[in-house]
Amino acid sequence: VSPGNCWAFRGHQGQVVIRLPARVHLAAITVQHITKDASPSGTTISAPRDIAVFVTALLALFPEGVDADRDEETLLGMFTYDVGKEPMQTFPLKNMLLPRAFSHVKLLVKSNWGNPWYTCIYKVQVHGRMENQKLSTKGQD
Repeated sequence: VSPGNCWAFRGHQGQVVIRLPARVHLAAITVQHITKDASPSGTTISAPRDIAVFVTALLALFPEGVDADRDEETLLGMFTYDVGKEPMQTFPLKNMLLPRAFSHVKLLVKSNWGNPWYTCIYKVQVHGRMENQKLSTKGQD
């Protein structure tokens, strides 16, 4: 993670749909930004602030694509990335209502920490159990 080597989008709002390499029973999502010390400007105002995570139900059923007018999104969580905490922050998702695995996850950034021109995200990690992976009795996922 180095300054400027990020996914940047214009303004303070943006979204991305991430296709996962396999179908996953989702458990958490991790978002990372750089620290103030690493930032050339000495600020982290380009960091995301309010974030929502969704899955699209029909993408899970028909991964080859569907009519966008029929897509149903399910909110898995809304959280705030806190620039006062560690740069890598993990947030649990509401997966108890979703007994199936998903191949796509949508990250919606609703605001940032004050930069009017752009928002940067340095890393996104999706955590969970692959669909064909057996449950472990050792508590690992």
